[in-house]
Amino acid sequence: MKIWNWEGFFGYFVNTYLLTGALVTLALTAATLAIGFVLGMGLVLFRLSGNPILAGYARFHVWLFRGTPLLVQLIIIYTGLPQLGIARFTVIQSALIGLALNEAAYLSEILRGGILSVPQGQRDAAYALGLNRSKTFVFVILPQALRVSIPALGNSVNGLLKTTSIASVISMEELLRRGQILMQQRFEVLEVFVCIAILYLAMTSMWELVQRRIEAHFGRAHATKAVETEELARDAR
Repeated sequence: MKIWNWEGFFGYFVNTYLLTGALVTLALTAATLAIGFVLGMGLVLFRLSGNPILAGYARFHVWLFRGTPLLVQLIIIYTGLPQLGIARFTVIQSALIGLALNEAAYLSEILRGGILSVPQGQRDAAYALGLNRSKTFVFVILPQALRVSIPALGNSVNGLLKTTSIASVISMEELLRRGQILMQQRFEVLEVFVCIAILYLAMTSMWELVQRRIEAHFGRAHATKAVETEELARDAR
């Protein structure tokens, strides 16, 4: 009995059906990140608004989606809500909704930490220059908060790329699900899953390179700005 099929293994790396699943994974990751970032920013604004109702909802959202498994959330959205007569979503809609709501809870905490790390003196200086609260947030606080949050946000993207595989339980045909279908057709379990693992590793490695470039770029920009500020202060003396 042949344990390993080398020809079949290398063939999966050029298998159009499987590679299309990898593209679906990337698209699902990008869409989830975009929606989750917008929702996460909304949760942060609710949390910091001072309105007890909005702040309470933001805390509840974070508590709920960080405290329950994503797998359970997807199943409830895809199969539970229709049974309750609330809503019926397609597989793609269910995957996007579940992943985005879950990701928003984590991103909101990352962004909130970055915002709170900005010194109060920055706000005071902005107000002294005549900027109102909204302009201070957009032009002064948010850029600094995002720079501080870049490493954590990058790690979140890396984790999200792998987390999308959970959507396979509701028949979302991303990389893992398509690999499972091929495995059932060809009975080459190990070859398929090793190929899938390598494809995930390739995608996360490419993102790691992008993340390093982003961190290096903003790190250099911050260092240059700090040097210019120091030189201006020295000249002022």
